[in-house]
Amino acid sequence: MDFDLTYEQQAMADTALDVAQKYGPDYWYEKDEQQSFPREFIDEIGELGFFGLPIPEAYGGVGTGLTEMALVMEAMCRGGGGGGPALGYLFGALGAVSILAHGNEAQKQHYLPLVAQGKLMVAFGLSEPDAGTNSLNIRTFAQRHGDDYVINGNKWFNTNFEESGAIMLVTRTTKKEAVKNKAEGISMFLVDLPAKGISASPTPKHGFNYYKSYDLAIEELRVSKNCLMGEEGRGFYNMLGTLNPERILVAAGAIGTGRIAIRHAVDYAKERQVFGQPIGAHQAVQHPLAVAYAKLETAWLAVIKAAAMHDQGKSAKDVGDLANMAKYLSVEASIEAVHSAMQTLGGAGFAKEYHIERWWREVQLFRLAPITQQMTLNYLGEHVLGLPRSY
Repeated sequence: MDFDLTYEQQAMADTALDVAQKYGPDYWYEKDEQQSFPREFIDEIGELGFFGLPIPEAYGGVGTGLTEMALVMEAMCRGGGGGGPALGYLFGALGAVSILAHGNEAQKQHYLPLVAQGKLMVAFGLSEPDAGTNSLNIRTFAQRHGDDYVINGNKWFNTNFEESGAIMLVTRTTKKEAVKNKAEGISMFLVDLPAKGISASPTPKHGFNYYKSYDLAIEELRVSKNCLMGEEGRGFYNMLGTLNPERILVAAGAIGTGRIAIRHAVDYAKERQVFGQPIGAHQAVQHPLAVAYAKLETAWLAVIKAAAMHDQGKSAKDVGDLANMAKYLSVEASIEAVHSAMQTLGGAGFAKEYHIERWWREVQLFRLAPITQQMTLNYLGEHVLGLPRSY
């Protein structure tokens, strides 16, 4: 078993780290205060080809795997942004993964080169007021009219909608009460933006103010049958293919956020003098940071193993088991790391200029999305331990 990175992998991680350090904590502080999209950062990582990592060379990408994407995600978050880079990179990269897996050839030819060049971000329209974790409960409906579909419904928490050139809309094409298996009758559509028939209103949030989230009202949106991704009625099963990569990338972002918080706390603990010596000399300061660091490093092993299993073509079940473990452990470790960092800084940790409070706000989202920690434990209890279904 070899834990060393290849030359190419190390080069990608180093480049991502260099870019992240160029756009350091002060950059993200200003963007958060201004509630402004980090256009400069997104454009630069797009030009470097990071969004094209999972895209084959035939479509203008690099053609690497999820391991490289996880390495890049972690380095960008660790290098200067904390949670800042995570959602920007996640939504760009996952759009490519979904189109590659489920798009028709015309969709691949049109959209993937644009994503690979960093010229297109793809939003994901899944969640609804009555359908969060229970995605089978969606009500947005696409009615077939000849060669078109007419879509009506509502979506919420659509992040980066106004910065995106397309959106993957998850709808029902058969009502839930008309199917025996509730997973049937769900379809995915890839729709260009802006689109007549979709109106958006921003949702004020606790954190990640550089990436706005929106409520969408979809009224009489007419789309061509060519916008359908995959087979009609099989959209739920198509979504499953993106769940494991999403969990692994979020886990990598959480690790990077925890690591930068620990680094800032250690630097502060070396410099801050109390009673004639650095506060870092006290075990009450050292031990929480040491414990958090050990947990981060251990969780990172699960992230890399899960990504490697995905790239090796292991079964979705085996990858999913470890991806859920990696997501749970990484988020818990990151939360502990940022909390310990805030405690190390004391009152300064509460001040925005030291950045810790922003990272503290951001790690809270990781415990809620793309799946809550509790639902992750439900998955492990049922699918790994073999316990009865709990929900």
